[in-house]
Amino acid sequence: MTRNLAELSGPAAASILSPSSVIVVPTGAIEHHGPHLPLITDYLLADSVGNAAVERAAAAGVDVWILPTLAYTKSDEHAWAPGTVWLSWDAMMKTVIDIGRSVASTPARTLVFLNGHGGNVALLQVALREIRRRFGLNTFLMGVRASADGVEPPEEECGLGIHGGHSETSLIMHIRPDLVDTSLAERNVPAHIANSQYIGFHSKPVSFGWLSNDFGPIGVVGDPRWANAADGAALFEAAVAQAAAALDEISRFRPAGDDA
Repeated sequence: MTRNLAELSGPAAASILSPSSVIVVPTGAIEHHGPHLPLITDYLLADSVGNAAVERAAAAGVDVWILPTLAYTKSDEHAWAPGTVWLSWDAMMKTVIDIGRSVASTPARTLVFLNGHGGNVALLQVALREIRRRFGLNTFLMGVRASADGVEPPEEECGLGIHGGHSETSLIMHIRPDLVDTSLAERNVPAHIANSQYIGFHSKPVSFGWLSNDFGPIGVVGDPRWANAADGAALFEAAVAQAAAALDEISRFRPAGDDA
């Protein structure tokens, strides 16, 4: 049976969903990823991992369903680059809140955003509470995992492979190798940021506002030159396994506990 909720009829969806059902909405992006990767990179990550994880979780007995992946999201850090198609923060917020309202009209009580684009994270975290407050849904956000045992990013990446670098390029080489042109892969790493004690992208305690062309004209932050499909396959499997396991835990989680 399909786990794609949009493939059901309206009456079938109303009949098959229950308060224990989990609805997954993958969120991607259409944005510049350097000369070697397609604009659809983040969409492909969210869509492929999301669908595979939902199928795996459903096979393990989780009452989980997936809605079509959001393609156009908050990508204004790449607005300078032709081909990027993005929503303003308020248009994106209204969109995901309206999705929450729509899910709340079904018997399902749990909504999960499975995100493949870093620029959506802060907005979706705010939306989780907004949707919960307005509609009473249990709301969650998970990302596409970009690490796997045995897969090490190149030292030349300086731990800054956040956009179009080794991991992301390897994943697309596994998912859609026909869309990757490795002959155009270039290293672009703002090493001065790696040397900062406090300021950085993910693990550092101080974040900062940035546009992708702050670091040069190619729109890459990382080193894709050593990317390969084998690493991509391992990263994909790790991402799907983690997402499927997370969906199982989400299906059993209640904010106030079982006795509430």
